[in-house]
Amino acid sequence: MNVIKTEIEGVLIIEPRVFGDERGYFFESYNKEAFAKATGLDINFVQDNESKSKYGVLRGLHFQLPPFAQSKLVRVVAGRVLDVAVDIRRGSPTFGKYVTCELTEENLRQFFLPRGMAHGFVVLSAEAVFQYKCDNLYHPEAEGAVAWDDPELGIDWQIPSTDIVLSEKDRRNARLRDATQLFDYNTKLY
Repeated sequence: MNVIKTEIEGVLIIEPRVFGDERGYFFESYNKEAFAKATGLDINFVQDNESKSKYGVLRGLHFQLPPFAQSKLVRVVAGRVLDVAVDIRRGSPTFGKYVTCELTEENLRQFFLPRGMAHGFVVLSAEAVFQYKCDNLYHPEAEGAVAWDDPELGIDWQIPSTDIVLSEKDRRNARLRDATQLFDYNTKLY
């Protein structure tokens, strides 16, 4: 696999090694040993999730607070999404910065988000099936979120804001500056 570092420490784009011929293709979407060797990270994923969404659906920007913080390894099985990681570790040199990665069924890329990131994605195709591995179980009491349209973040979601479809809960997320519970860059999260 090819691992691409981003401007936010720990956020990685992963390009798997794909074997293709006239029949189609094959690739390992995850191999714990290969992942650890390529990234230097020993992550123990314990939960897999999948969502199916239509064009314009935006899920995010979500996170889980300690002690239930989550690393995520995400990918698209069908369709196309813009995936976003926002550094929400107070004191981090990249606090409030974001990185995007287009994930498609064609490019087969994966996006790794370490603990301390807010995560979101928007569907750019007519429909998308999105999968993600988490290294901690979901706990509703540890749920946190930041507003997808926070002007200080200035995320370009690549579609008109009038096309964005949100859950009722995501309509009420606070701006980053108003979030009361975030992460501390100097606190060990692993």
